[in-house]
Amino acid sequence: SQANHKSVNDSSNPEPLCINPAKEAALHALCQKTGYTIKQENGQRKYGGPPPHWNDAIPGKGCEVFVGKLPRDLYEDELVPVLERCGRIYELRLMMDFNGNNRGFAFVKYCACSEARAALKDLNNFEIRKGRLLGVCKSVDNCRLFVGGIPKTKQKDEILIEMKKVTEGVVNVIVYPSAADKQKNRGFAFVEYQDHHTAAMARRKLMHTRPQIWGHPIAVDWAEPEVEVDEDVMATVKILYVRNLMLNTTEEQLEAEFSALVPAGSIERVKKIRDYGFVHFNTRENAITCLKKLNGKLLDGSPMEVSLAKPVDRETYVSFKVVFLYAGGPIYYTTGVPYGAATIPTLTATPRFAMPSIRGGVTQVPGMVTQIGAAGVPLGIPGATTGISGGQGRGPVQPEKYDLLPDMVLTPTNPLSLKPSQLQKSPIQLLEEYCMKMSLGNPEYKLHSAEGQNGRQLFLYRVDIPGFSSQSVSAKPSSQFTPTKLCISLDVAKEIAASHVLENLSIADD
Repeated sequence: SQANHKSVNDSSNPEPLCINPAKEAALHALCQKTGYTIKQENGQRKYGGPPPHWNDAIPGKGCEVFVGKLPRDLYEDELVPVLERCGRIYELRLMMDFNGNNRGFAFVKYCACSEARAALKDLNNFEIRKGRLLGVCKSVDNCRLFVGGIPKTKQKDEILIEMKKVTEGVVNVIVYPSAADKQKNRGFAFVEYQDHHTAAMARRKLMHTRPQIWGHPIAVDWAEPEVEVDEDVMATVKILYVRNLMLNTTEEQLEAEFSALVPAGSIERVKKIRDYGFVHFNTRENAITCLKKLNGKLLDGSPMEVSLAKPVDRETYVSFKVVFLYAGGPIYYTTGVPYGAATIPTLTATPRFAMPSIRGGVTQVPGMVTQIGAAGVPLGIPGATTGISGGQGRGPVQPEKYDLLPDMVLTPTNPLSLKPSQLQKSPIQLLEEYCMKMSLGNPEYKLHSAEGQNGRQLFLYRVDIPGFSSQSVSAKPSSQFTPTKLCISLDVAKEIAASHVLENLSIADD
């Protein structure tokens, strides 16, 4: 089993790391050349950690990057020389499957943050083999869980006490008031743990034991981390994000509050959506002045939470989604809180501004904190932050025919890797065909419902794949799949559920 400890450069443990003798020799040659060791345990292979003759502290936040799109038969002997172009490697963790192949992704921690930034810039889309491009983006270290099903009358302190009773390592809870009644919460909270490992253990425990809090069953999953924005980019932002507003507060009131603190003409635009809004300034200095003086001030009886808006361009956002997906978080191909607690940015304009951290203030460095999840509010209204109105959307795809040209290269393609919109068959049909092909039995759809914020009944299907539950415990994926979106249509809910399963399976099957 790969859970057993193995290492290269350990004469007391000659067990090979690779079935291929040539690759095994290459790994030994790499370790002899660099002085690093390779240790394999718990489904991952560690190169270094620490490197030879290391006497400093472990590199901190911002030094690790995610490397995806790896060929499954690629090992450290090919990967390390590429990674070392950007700096000294502290530790490389290559995720492995039970057949001895890598799982398509790895995490590399450099000795300095500047080296990690160089890797993000230079290695993303690097051609490591002919036609195979690496995907490199910042690593995710998520310490927060989404917990739904909390009674709306409960306050932050009460929720914190209850969560400490059922899990260990809780350091904070984030609770947002209802848009309509600030004395009530929104029915969910974000629970922050001391580190990622503790959060992962808490998630596993809660999902298996299914405890009730105040007699209410709770829903648990990862809170979606916030897209990390470069400090240099944040230093140019002159738009403020204002949340915790009353529904009856108007844009005119909001503008009056901010205008009173800066010279005439300093505010270029104010946009309010439900209980949050954005204020555009002509200079960053004016924005900072208002942030310092208005954060926490009462407006219509509700304390405003003011912070700098965070610009997120589409390319950065998409890469971030990939790393969160592979790092073990919920599969959100469209961003959102599990069970529909919030909606998503449309990302039709660039830049689009994502929700900043829940702690307002100038001094906060952008970090991996909850994005749309922790904000708990939608950001999909075109033009809310950029002043650019959204498009009308694409029309239906028109069938077209293309000539097969002599210089075209035909590549075998796994249908599961395609988006449902690229295929004529529905996700439900594709899932049934896949299960039939793999002898997994017919997918079983179980309908669930929940009440939306406006009282409308929303639907979600959980999907059981019988064949997975009969596989060996050590190697099987979960037999039950729960999508992260609800909708008002039963038919659409079923298609969403099937798509969710296909997206998960496309990760397991290259």
